[in-house]
Amino acid sequence: MKRFLLLLVLGVFVLSFVPAIGAGIGELPRSETLYTAGLQWGPPTNWNPLSGSPAWPINAGSGRELIYETLFMYNMLTGKLEPLIGKEYEWVDNLTLKVTLRDDVYWQDGQPLTAYDAVYTFELGKKYEGCPWSNIWLYVKDIFSVGKYMFVVKLKPENPNRFVVTDALGSVYILPEHIWKNVEKENNYDIKKIREFTNVHPVGSGPYTLYYYSPEKIVLKRYDNYWGKAFFGGLPVPKYFAHPIFKSNDEGNLALEKGNVDISQQFVPQIWKMWEKGLPIGTWYKHPPYYVPAMTPSLWFNLHKHPLDIPEVRRAIAYCINYKKIAQLAMTKYSPTAKSSLILPFGGESKYFNEDLVKQYGWEYDPKKAEALLKSIGAKKGKDGIYVLKDGTRLGPFKVECPYGWTDWMVSLKIVAQSARKVGIDIQTYFPDTPVWANDRMTGNFDMIMDTPAPNSSPSQPWDRFYAAMYSKDVPPIGQLAFRNWGRYKNARVDELLEKIPTVTDLSELKSLYGELDKIYMKDIPIIVLEYRPWLFYEYNTSHWTNFPNEDNPYAPPQICTDGAGILALYKIKPAK
Repeated sequence: MKRFLLLLVLGVFVLSFVPAIGAGIGELPRSETLYTAGLQWGPPTNWNPLSGSPAWPINAGSGRELIYETLFMYNMLTGKLEPLIGKEYEWVDNLTLKVTLRDDVYWQDGQPLTAYDAVYTFELGKKYEGCPWSNIWLYVKDIFSVGKYMFVVKLKPENPNRFVVTDALGSVYILPEHIWKNVEKENNYDIKKIREFTNVHPVGSGPYTLYYYSPEKIVLKRYDNYWGKAFFGGLPVPKYFAHPIFKSNDEGNLALEKGNVDISQQFVPQIWKMWEKGLPIGTWYKHPPYYVPAMTPSLWFNLHKHPLDIPEVRRAIAYCINYKKIAQLAMTKYSPTAKSSLILPFGGESKYFNEDLVKQYGWEYDPKKAEALLKSIGAKKGKDGIYVLKDGTRLGPFKVECPYGWTDWMVSLKIVAQSARKVGIDIQTYFPDTPVWANDRMTGNFDMIMDTPAPNSSPSQPWDRFYAAMYSKDVPPIGQLAFRNWGRYKNARVDELLEKIPTVTDLSELKSLYGELDKIYMKDIPIIVLEYRPWLFYEYNTSHWTNFPNEDNPYAPPQICTDGAGILALYKIKPAK
């Protein structure tokens, strides 16, 4: 009887907490609703941070601070982590990290958030291999609480990595132990079943709750008892935060143009033409490149499929791609022509970029070199103009994929396919729905696939990028879910270098180590950088909301009002009069 009453009380709480899930909500008050786009593609299926592909705004690994929160929030303008749940962190020595939490943080059900929740959350990664943050336990020996509001991370003396642990402070959502330990129990501690838990009533510590969802829209509602009211000096200005689910960039961009979307993370071709037409559209910069570049969308090879397992074949593909055309047509002035390096040649990491190494070991658009390389390994053109290797293997058809509706990526891959065909390699584009692409990517079910290594900007670049693309430890075989290294690249020296770099502080030595890494990358070509892209496309329409941050008003970074320190904008935007 007591259990029945408890369940009844919990049921009443959940129903009152998320009153409209699955039901129609009518028209939301426009002056109280902020609309966003570009962060959810396809119908939502779950809000489970352990699932690998949760719906907005839980998206794993992004530090999207709306329902669940991370300990600290990353600011892409400063390159630093700023306090949130966590008050401060300190590396006491090379192997010991001490993290102090705020003592006034509460979950949305009124329970206090403590260091015990943080330790529990990180230990899920140790307990379950399928957990997205399991990788930290390659380097962590122990995590333990010191009272209610402090915990300590001890690194493995034989394999320390401060980069991964520091990045986790700004990317791993802290989960309520009192709720998730029951989720574990109800699913028999089976990670596969736990990952299938839809979590449609998420209880986080953030300023919003899940209010409504359908295949067409996700709506959040402000949580007015949010602990951060004093910390931020008030509540977020929008009472509702809504994400319509568009089928393509074109639909979302039209909504932005009409003022039906206020803040967008979508590729908009020739954004400057919108304000030339007098539309109230803004970006971070009013001049090229309009956005802050930070990422390298790339072509990944399945290194276990013949003949893509042959480095010369991959290098021939690298030579045949017209990178300048991608920058001009796919990125429309938002990207310089991509170079054959995993290190960005601008920004904070440019100090590690070595132009001489790129010239000596890299590649550029040169179809003649592509064909010469194929002929050097004995390949000959067939009657249809496609090369055939000495063992009789035809170079194609290879399927190259990215999500349907991601128009800049789709154009990039069309250029890849056209470029390859001209030299005698048969590459065909494939644009499935986003969930299909995500599953193909994680399971290795692809020939070639487009994705961004280390998509989140962090203090640890370019290490993160090499790690995501080339580190082999803790990456399961093809067929099982991986969370990085989609092509299953393996090189013992690369693993060794990636383990050493986080322990080095001397700039000269770091340059040498990154140079060696980049040289191996250019020799083995597990992926090919196609374009330079902002971490987040950042566009806003001031028809309904004003005072968005930009280069002239940089009170918050261009992280779309949701990611890391970008949430600061939610407290300063204003309804248009």
